[in-house]
Amino acid sequence: MDRNKLYKKAINLDFLTVDEGLLLYNNAPLDELIFISNTLRQYQHPGNIVTWQIDRNVNITNACISQCKFCNFYRKPNDKEVYITSIDEYKTKIDELFTLGGHQLLLQGGLHPKLKLNFYTNLFKELKTLYPELKLHALGPPEIVHLSRLEKKSYKEVLENLMDAGLDSLPGAGAEILCDRVRKSISPGKANTQQWLDVMREAHKLNMVTSATMMFGHVETKRERLEHLAAIRQVQSEKPKDAPGFLAFIPWTFQDENTVLKNQMGVKNSVTSEEYIRTIAISRIMLPNIKNIQASWLTIGKDIAQICLHAGANDFGSIMIEENVVSSAGADYTFDAEGIQAAIREAGFKPQLRNQQYEFIDYIKE
Repeated sequence: MDRNKLYKKAINLDFLTVDEGLLLYNNAPLDELIFISNTLRQYQHPGNIVTWQIDRNVNITNACISQCKFCNFYRKPNDKEVYITSIDEYKTKIDELFTLGGHQLLLQGGLHPKLKLNFYTNLFKELKTLYPELKLHALGPPEIVHLSRLEKKSYKEVLENLMDAGLDSLPGAGAEILCDRVRKSISPGKANTQQWLDVMREAHKLNMVTSATMMFGHVETKRERLEHLAAIRQVQSEKPKDAPGFLAFIPWTFQDENTVLKNQMGVKNSVTSEEYIRTIAISRIMLPNIKNIQASWLTIGKDIAQICLHAGANDFGSIMIEENVVSSAGADYTFDAEGIQAAIREAGFKPQLRNQQYEFIDYIKE
């Protein structure tokens, strides 16, 4: 297979097959991949602007029945350490978020067996009543599937109820690798591949803003990574013409510290810096219908994330005022608003604050 023909196909914004993408991922010189992916980035985002965001991660509860072998954060529902975040705790966290110039909560749930749909709709309504300007980027396909089972409602009905209560956008959480062989191994209690994708299909039909993620560097093969990209791309191609669909794709590396995957199965994160850069580049090449590619500084650090801005990424993500799940497995990088902007400038770009819709907004601390 001629690499130059594949580069031309990519530059024409044609969909590469899994085999074609895998060939480039495995064999293309890194400098060539960077050049092609940066060219595609410039098509989508002319100039030198790199976006970033201020939001806060809050875990609604740490109780979960998913049994993900990469997660140190969850507790079994009857564990004495289980908590459900109170409204007073939300108020403290939101007040701090607003003080730091942010207006969005990333609310992650966990699959709590006793928290039903009305718990979440009541929570969202109360938060929006207290803070009308607050944006809720909340839950994810696994939680939607879980609530659908509990309530015996369709994904559409669950999403409509949540949207009516104040849900603004749906994160791409819980994607890991969209391959059932992998999912059965690392997250046996979580939504399967088809369910994850079908929730996003329904969200797009409802005109919801969504994102997609990929956690890699554990038990998956490189082919399965490429199949994951192709599956995301396919769902995006099916969305209604005027729907926003997946506004961003965020690949991040498995963090292995003290996880079941590492301690009991001997699985370690072996993703090198070059491999992460290659993944960013091939994501830009394989996903011509997803406009924004985000570099995960949280899991790979500032220096490699900066290089990724020259290899297809156009977004540096959020300062993540609070993050519990990935950090509990070893990710220890941090940024404040000034630091993330400085990192973007160091890489040769102009930082631009954005919201979840990727609309540009001014950076003003309250």
